[in-house]
Formats: sequence, C-alpha cells, structure tokens
Amino acid sequence: MKRLLLASVAIAALSAATSASAADLAARPYTKAPPMVVAVYDWTGFYIGANGGWGSQRRCGTDVTFVPFAGLGCHDADGGVAGGQIGYRWQSAGWVFGLEAQGDWADLKGSNVSQILATQTLQSRMNAFGLFTGQVGYAWNNTLLYVKGGAAVTSNNYRDVATVGGATLASAGDSTRWGGTVGVGVEYGFTPNWTFGVEYDHLFIGSTNYNLTTPAGLFFGTARVSGDADIVTARINYKWGGPVIAKY
Repeated sequence: MKRLLLASVAIAALSAATSASAADLAARPYTKAPPMVVAVYDWTGFYIGANGGWGSQRRCGTDVTFVPFAGLGCHDADGGVAGGQIGYRWQSAGWVFGLEAQGDWADLKGSNVSQILATQTLQSRMNAFGLFTGQVGYAWNNTLLYVKGGAAVTSNNYRDVATVGGATLASAGDSTRWGGTVGVGVEYGFTPNWTFGVEYDHLFIGSTNYNLTTPAGLFFGTARVSGDADIVTARINYKWGGPVIAKY
C-alpha cells in the first residue's frame, strides 16, 4: 500500500513538471527575423578626377586680306587630350543634378595645302580647352546616365608653312576662343567613393580671325578659320560621401 502511494505521488509530480514546462514554452514571445538591409548608392557630394581620350576638330579657312572670302581649304585636326575635372552633384530620388569644371591639355593637329596657292600649307593646332557645365542625369543605383551643357573655351594656333620643305612662312600666336558645349556620359560607381565613366562632348567653337606675321615680324595676311570639335574621354573620379542604407 505504501509503495502504491509513493508511486502515485511520483506520477503526479512528473505530470505537474511536464505541464509547467509546456506552459513556459507557450509563454515565450515570438521573435521576428531581422529586417533585410539594402545598400543604395548616393551620388551626392563633391568629386575630383582625371580624364584622357581623343579629339577631332574640323578646320576650314578663308582668306580675308588678298582674295576676300576665297576658300583656303579644310582639314581634320586630330590628337590626344588629357586633364582633370572637379564638380559637385546632388541627388533627389533617381534624379541627379551637378556642376562641373574641366580643363584639358590637347594636341589636335592637322594641315591642308592652300586652295589659293599650292606652295603654301596651312597648319592648325588646338593645345588646350576648358568646359564649364551643368549636368542633369538619372541614376539606377550605382549607374548614372547624364547630359551636360554650358560654356567652352579653347586655345588654338595657326601657321602657314612652305609645302616643300616645311619652313614657316607666317604664324599667329595662341588665340583664345569662347563657345558652347553639349555632351552625354555614363558613369559607374565601383566602390562607395570611386567611379569610372565615358563621356562625349561637342564643342561649338565658331570662327576666329588669325593675323599672320612672318618670322621677322612683318604682317603676312589674315585668315578666318572656323571649326567645331568632338571629344571622347574616359574618366575616373573620387567622390566624398558614400552609400546610404535603406531598410525595408
């Protein structure tokens, strides 16, 4: 009888302990999984960088002094460009707006035999240019497509040389010419601070009068030269700032 009583007490105690454990398990609060975090690229901030590429300028001349309005002929002045840029961008939703200043050394050279006097060859060279532009673009996370436009300034010189032998007959010093520019580019952020891009710019240079003088300093004549330029560059930038974190 005593053994039966002890067994009954043990079974009752075990049943109570099991019920308490089940109640504890049921009372534990449900913990949700942590929210997913996604990094979104932010294009806002100052940046500075370098660029390099290729350019081409179509140069056509007319005589002003001896045979007014007579064509001197045309040529393409091609060569490399290299320089740097600095700017600031700010982003609103997917839209990106910016301001930029760019300055490049250039070596766009070309020549053609004069259509008036075949013993003379006309040479031109663009040796530098600068761009001051505004930008409007749209970003797909770390990829930015943009258009730009603003002012352009170029430095050019012009020479008249002997077709045979290449001796300089007359030359004009560097001429600074202001005009406009439009362009388009695509840029990719491969780290939070470094970006790489490719850009095309068209420079509206217009016409310039070059007063040519001989090596002895005597007046030789005036030529009116016109010609726009096309520039394609690869660019790398370092920007201050980084990705923002969006939680959803």
